[in-house]
Amino acid sequence: MNKKTIWITGASSGIGEASARKFAKEGWKVIISARRVEILEKLSTDENIFSYPLDVTDSVKAKEVFKKIIEDHGHVDLCIFSSGTYERKSEKELDVQNIKHVIEVNFLGVINCVSAVEKYYKDKNNGHIAVVSSPVGYRGLPKSSGYTPSKAALNNFTQGIYFDFKKFNVKVSLITPGFIKTALTDKNEFKMPFLKSTDYAAEEIYNGLVKKNSFEIIFPLPIKIIYKLIQILPNKLYNYLISKSVNR
Repeated sequence: MNKKTIWITGASSGIGEASARKFAKEGWKVIISARRVEILEKLSTDENIFSYPLDVTDSVKAKEVFKKIIEDHGHVDLCIFSSGTYERKSEKELDVQNIKHVIEVNFLGVINCVSAVEKYYKDKNNGHIAVVSSPVGYRGLPKSSGYTPSKAALNNFTQGIYFDFKKFNVKVSLITPGFIKTALTDKNEFKMPFLKSTDYAAEEIYNGLVKKNSFEIIFPLPIKIIYKLIQILPNKLYNYLISKSVNR
């Protein structure tokens, strides 16, 4: 019997790496992609993990890599697109080049990957695409001129393609973790509430994608409650509360 196969981008660190290890431990064949070749090669010493380097901002390369994956492994059941970047120091003021870079990686990079697998899944009439975004994309935040808008676009995009792919029996999931301890969040200069490990995130993602059938996978629970409330707050109240927190 063929093993279930998953393709994970952004797999050289953070949530992507932890998810790769988790799915490999559960017996899946795990295809990993990222720019850092040496880290991918180290991860692929696991007999269930296979390295395919990729810069997700290259749309042509994304298609070439996915074609090679199918040629080598025959099928891909699930994709997790989790590439992302964040530079808080560059977000304190409007830095156009930084904003362009963040959107190119966080948003357009995912679109490149979805585009690469679109025909395959629609022709197959089966499959599952999962996008790792963030709950911060639900409302605007201060000192986040690139990151928050990129995640807002990503949340909206993922919701939209849910309907487009559903007609072809292809599932789409939106993964919005709270604060997870990674190299990116280590750049934050503030205390992060309900901070969790990447292993915790990988467990939640695995359970959400494999054992449940939810469109949105948001964790941990306190973050889920907070952001669900934030989504429905009137602008006047939301703006007041965020302004108060910034002025402390």
